[in-house]
Amino acid sequence: MLATAEALATLLGAAHPIAGTESIPTLDALNRVLSADVTSPLDVPPMNISAMDGYAIRTADLASEGNTRLPVSQRIPAGHAPTPLMPGTAARIFTGATVPPGADAVVMQEQAEATGDTVSILHRPQEGEWITAQGADIRSGSVILPAGTRLTPQALGLAASVGCAALEVRRRVKVAVFFTGDELTMPGEPLKPGAIYNSNRFTLRGLLEKLGCDVTDYGIVADRLDATRAALREAAAAHDLILTCGGVSVGEEDHVKPAVEAQGRLSMWQIAMKPGKPLAFGAVRRAAAHDGADVAAAAATAPATATATATAPAPAPASAETETFFIGLPGNPVSSFVTFLLFVRPFVLRLAGVQTVAPGTLSLRADFTQSKADRRNEFLRARINATGGLDLFANQSSAVLTSTVWGDGLIDNPPNHAISAGETVRFIPFSELLN
Repeated sequence: MLATAEALATLLGAAHPIAGTESIPTLDALNRVLSADVTSPLDVPPMNISAMDGYAIRTADLASEGNTRLPVSQRIPAGHAPTPLMPGTAARIFTGATVPPGADAVVMQEQAEATGDTVSILHRPQEGEWITAQGADIRSGSVILPAGTRLTPQALGLAASVGCAALEVRRRVKVAVFFTGDELTMPGEPLKPGAIYNSNRFTLRGLLEKLGCDVTDYGIVADRLDATRAALREAAAAHDLILTCGGVSVGEEDHVKPAVEAQGRLSMWQIAMKPGKPLAFGAVRRAAAHDGADVAAAAATAPATATATATAPAPAPASAETETFFIGLPGNPVSSFVTFLLFVRPFVLRLAGVQTVAPGTLSLRADFTQSKADRRNEFLRARINATGGLDLFANQSSAVLTSTVWGDGLIDNPPNHAISAGETVRFIPFSELLN
């Protein structure tokens, strides 16, 4: 079994940004990924502006001591062009308004007393006081958002602040998803003996849509090798990634692994982590790559290409013309959730053109003891308590989906490590993994 760090490096080493870009309105670009740098065509602010409501003055007009009374020569609201400030006068000015030529400071209104058409200045300001200088935020010609930036609300605001009405972004990553298991039933349907509701469909689709993917949901595929191969063939035709859930273990009814080996290749299978050991990665050939051969017959007699070990070489990148990436997740709901966050999320972001895909982590105190160490890298559901430490969810089973709602994130616990109360552990907040 591969270590988690090796497995992630394998996936990210194979992922390259997809081809295809489009220009879309900035208002519609939330969570999209820039395909080109955004360069500012102007200074921000484009002129000197007042940072306070008050009075614009020339500091040279103020006496060295005592109050100075100045006539108010003009009133400058935001959005109005001022006239040059006449020597020996003050201008009534408001926050965000253009500082008049000649003025070199703003006195806030709390440090002035207005009487009729004059104002007494009660404070001697320094030059530049309460003035935001032209270009203080952004200089014309500077790159404000580099290519590969995933656009947050504040990034959209920054683009808008330099007048960008549209942005060049990469197209959405196209993901096909399907679920295997004859026991799966959709909510709203009668639950037959031995059946369970397909919670993974809702979780994984929600996670993909939150990443901004263009999702094709093929639903539940029958637990048969021929049905699984047919689903893979169809999904490979027009997608960047095929994501499956269930059927990647070694049981007689687990058909995803042999189906992928028949339709393409597996480069990685099984990771030394808990939950989520049976995670598979590879690629499925597209129909055009077969050159008209009888794919089913050829694949049936071809030797198996998968079974990754800790010494397995990194897979060759999938060709956009001939292959579609494949990731198979385990069927247990917590296992599929955790492996998606740790492996699928960064892989999809890298396909989308994002370079920085590692989540932020925290070093926090464990307010519990877990005396039994596991030989695998454990990812424990926990949440931050009122004193800033971590509480552990009582049942860490991979079938207990309530732990993912109760928790704030995952403790990344190394292999063969027991946790003692009071020690510092590495914590990955869900807020870092669900954005």
